[in-house]
Amino acid sequence: MATKSQPRSVDLRDVTPRDGLQGERAVSVAERAHLVTQLADAGLRDIEVGSFVSPKAVPSMAGADEVIELIGARDDVRWWALVPNRRGVDLARVSRIDALTLTISASDGYSRKNVHRSTDEAIAGVGEIVDAAAGCELDAVISCAFGSPFEDVTLRSVADVVDRVRAAGVDRLTLADTTGAATPRRVARVLGAVGCDVGLHLHDTRGTALANALAGLDAGVTRFDTSVGGLGGSPFAPGAGGNLATEDLVLVLEDSGIDTGVDLDALIRIAEALADLVGHPVPGRTAAAGALPHFDAG
Repeated sequence: MATKSQPRSVDLRDVTPRDGLQGERAVSVAERAHLVTQLADAGLRDIEVGSFVSPKAVPSMAGADEVIELIGARDDVRWWALVPNRRGVDLARVSRIDALTLTISASDGYSRKNVHRSTDEAIAGVGEIVDAAAGCELDAVISCAFGSPFEDVTLRSVADVVDRVRAAGVDRLTLADTTGAATPRRVARVLGAVGCDVGLHLHDTRGTALANALAGLDAGVTRFDTSVGGLGGSPFAPGAGGNLATEDLVLVLEDSGIDTGVDLDALIRIAEALADLVGHPVPGRTAAAGALPHFDAG
């Protein structure tokens, strides 16, 4: 049973096909589409299937439109795609994507590495993207929201970026721990400053992602980005680790009485297949250890 301080359910957006694979060796369009279908069949209802960025910048994401064509529309799942600019939105809309993510960095140095624009320049362009995305849900992901290797990030500067992006008219916001700098204390402080009506996109660079997710849950967050096997990490952030593993979070939430609607055994099978797909073991703990043994805690 969930406690009074916990929600009865949470929403997971699996980002394996995009964030999980963007730094890996190229995976074919057909294999990526098969992965997306497996994730949906496992019960995930929000899946980031790819990105409409330049294939020169991220070669592994080429063919996002072909992936979307292969998986087709599903009434029970929303397909998401990352877009960097107005052109990306236009390409994504042609593909009949359901929803879009846009990255704005709280770190000016990371913004210049990632999108070759300052944070101020990137925020100035959000309004145009909002207009182009009209009728398609747009989630602004605030990267480096808990720290950056490029310069000091402060609570005030993060809150300022969040306020300005909200004012630009996006539908929702997600705070990203791009380089794995977050701790439960930092998560609590940032959420205290910007509110809990946000998602969390957590990376496990320093082994704190699951603890940070639980800190967010305690504060009232009910939306989380995850990646099967813990794959992922920004190619533009030195030393960045993979995402919080979908199966790791599902295991802990379900054992706490919080419904995810996701089949854990199916996730573990997907994680096992992913290791073969990318050519190396995946870092997720549950993928290696398996589901929990029965335990009567009464």
